[in-house]
Amino acid sequence: MATDVAGNDALTAGDHGSVDEADGLERRPGRLRGLLHFTVPGCWGAVLFAALSFTPSLLPRGGFIQGLVCGITASIGYGLGVLGAWLWRAFADREPREPKPSSWRVLFIAGGVLLVVFFGLGQYWQHEIRSLMGVTDYNIALVVLSPFVAVFFFALFLLIGRGIRRVYHWVADLLSRRFGRRAAGATGWVLVTTMTYLVVSGVLIDGLVGAMDEAFSVSNTITQEGVVKPTTGLRSGGPGSKIPWESLGREGRTFAATGPTASDIEKVVHQPAQEPIRAYAGLDSADDTEQRAALAVDDLERAGGFERTNLLVVTTTGSGWVDPALVAPFEYLTGGDAATVGMQYSYLPSWLSFLVDQSKAREAGRALFDAVYDRWSRLPQDSRPKLYVSGESLGTFGGETAFSGEYDLRNRTAGTVFAGPPNFNTLFREFSDHRDPGSPEIQPVYKNGRTVRFATDPAASIPPEGQPWDGTRVLYLMHPSDPIVWWSPHLVFNEPDWIGEAAGKDVLQGMFWMPFVTFWQVTADLPFSTGVPAGHGHKYTTEYVDAWNAVMRPEGVTADDLTAIRTAVGALG
Repeated sequence: MATDVAGNDALTAGDHGSVDEADGLERRPGRLRGLLHFTVPGCWGAVLFAALSFTPSLLPRGGFIQGLVCGITASIGYGLGVLGAWLWRAFADREPREPKPSSWRVLFIAGGVLLVVFFGLGQYWQHEIRSLMGVTDYNIALVVLSPFVAVFFFALFLLIGRGIRRVYHWVADLLSRRFGRRAAGATGWVLVTTMTYLVVSGVLIDGLVGAMDEAFSVSNTITQEGVVKPTTGLRSGGPGSKIPWESLGREGRTFAATGPTASDIEKVVHQPAQEPIRAYAGLDSADDTEQRAALAVDDLERAGGFERTNLLVVTTTGSGWVDPALVAPFEYLTGGDAATVGMQYSYLPSWLSFLVDQSKAREAGRALFDAVYDRWSRLPQDSRPKLYVSGESLGTFGGETAFSGEYDLRNRTAGTVFAGPPNFNTLFREFSDHRDPGSPEIQPVYKNGRTVRFATDPAASIPPEGQPWDGTRVLYLMHPSDPIVWWSPHLVFNEPDWIGEAAGKDVLQGMFWMPFVTFWQVTADLPFSTGVPAGHGHKYTTEYVDAWNAVMRPEGVTADDLTAIRTAVGALG
């Protein structure tokens, strides 16, 4: 689509003899013809890219998503095919020619066979991925519908590109009345490109985000079924709390009102337990980020959180969600002698915040940890709780921003567990990019694992095996099939190391990198990254039990205890 927007298709459409290729400013005869015509090189590009769109990515794709990916990649392929033909003619210094009927016949026959073959292979690959992850859902009606979805989105993006091209011609024609034709064409292109960017980024995206933020703010007022106001002062929103129950937001109320109680913990670990403390501030609890962080810490202190042995600062995802599977193991393994504090910074769901709300996550993560650390550092050294940090997804991004690097994490915390870190995380990228020679990106080793380590399955192994891991432990959890971890804009043009490495246990061995195509495939995986069974994609559950056990090193915890805690955490969903 990009090259079609750039006007390259306008030039190659001269196959019909209506464009002066020297300057590209003459109008086409007939508006409908200009919008609906196709070129042979463009169609070949569309067919090849559409076929490649059926190759496997990280997660299983339903019929609608496959159609969407196919339509987008086909439109990109069309534009690239048009651009390639235009460049070839420019170097060959010849005019465009009317395509022969045989060229169209070859395209229809060979292209049709190619698409059918890859459509069939795509179904096989999707079956293999579903088998790796234990996914049983399969909607054959959507699979049959996927080619029609692909055609719709291909046509949509092609028409958008050609509409922008028409605006370009109109602007260039106006400018040509005052400037030379080449200057008018170049200036017109700059103006239209700039206008398109401003409209998309300043109007469409901002307007869409604003509308969605408004829509999700309504759901923030809803309390989930079964969630009731706490009757204990150990939870925000409960008796004596400095934070009103109604201001916590939907996810904050769920976090404060749920989680294992002292009796729940005793039943699992078979030892006397305390009631865990949970403090939380919602978006409506205070006017800005710093005030919310200070209020959350005030409520934590009121509840006695700084008097517990273990204190966890958790950075939430966009909507304020805290994964119950992340905090519950921390409370089980400490026998309830724990306090956790978090706060909300957005109304948007995690995947959308991941794309557009990163600055808020950064600000919230830094503000909350700094507020906790400021209060914690004033306590006598012999009476301070062990200070831990954790986060999942965009929460890891916010959690990282409070620290400058490995030594800062080591010196200011007792341990850290980060799960599913986005690929753009500053520290995650630093640790991964500067990994020890010979260690793979899918499970890197940094500085011989002295502080920071990575695990795809902490119950199985946390490399490097046999090396000392003294003092503060920082552990990153990342599934091989988690698109949040591996998605990056660089996928458009650059092959990452992880694709060329041996595939993880839940990634199809046949996955390979292709310019443009792989980027759109992994992008399409993002919204559905949690729609897979636990232990795959972006769905972390029982892994947290072994992660916290490795980081905290609690005394007296047996293998049977870990099994019982895994069962309890797995039941949380």
